[in-house]
Amino acid sequence: MSTSGTTLRPSRQALLGGRHFVLVLLSLLMLFPLVLVVSTALKTGDDVRSNPFGLFSSISADNLVTAWTVGSFGDYVLNSFLLSVPSTVLVVVLSTLGGYAFARLPFPGRSIAFYLVVLGLLVPFFTYMIPLYFQLRGMGLLNTLVGANLVLASTGLSFGTFFIRAFFTDLPTEIEEAARIDGASEWQIFRSVMLPLVSSGAGALAVFTFLQNWNNFLVPLLYLPGGQYRPLTTGLYLFLGGRSVDIGPLAAGTLITILPVMVLFIALQRQVTQGFLSGAVKG
Repeated sequence: MSTSGTTLRPSRQALLGGRHFVLVLLSLLMLFPLVLVVSTALKTGDDVRSNPFGLFSSISADNLVTAWTVGSFGDYVLNSFLLSVPSTVLVVVLSTLGGYAFARLPFPGRSIAFYLVVLGLLVPFFTYMIPLYFQLRGMGLLNTLVGANLVLASTGLSFGTFFIRAFFTDLPTEIEEAARIDGASEWQIFRSVMLPLVSSGAGALAVFTFLQNWNNFLVPLLYLPGGQYRPLTTGLYLFLGGRSVDIGPLAAGTLITILPVMVLFIALQRQVTQGFLSGAVKG
């Protein structure tokens, strides 16, 4: 036994070492594009052209200044927030209300209505984006922030309602029964008793929806054709077409586009992970 133990232990250590090596290698491969973008954005123009793959061989803010001023990325950042924040608030508020209603309020046709809402998860956006374009134009909402925000919110409502409903469904009924005995109204039960118990799920949904809306390319490209409210995603696309040779400002524009979502995700990573893990366990 001792002989087999002494032969298995080194092999087990070698296996663990091999796994760690593969994980480190995969991590480096996944991080390399991001590191290359950051390095290129911070290089001088001459260094970018002469040494495109040299990491941090020079440091300069010229590319960031060019992207911010010449490329109008400062306006794009503001427009991205004007598109992402209201639509995210709409999704979280309506999904929370809908999830509570479908989970806790008995009403005729509740199951049918819930499955109709969830059916939105199965319908691709590409199948109705053109009819939606003409509907928005007929309503006078084309090329407006209100119209684009409504479209972004509508694309996330099905998942949001399905996600939040799982949290409300798992709460024990004794909690709301005790609140009713104390004389609380349905709105007070929802706002003061039930909503705080699903705050982790609502927070995770808010971060996930904000990231989705911030990175959305098709909705602003299709429903904001005038360019007045152009966000970072479509602005970067047009900047790429107009300055395809100038790699440094392009990398700086890319860095400006992804930096806010990276900061948000890193700051709220624990809450997002806890929210999605709780939803997975309860679902």
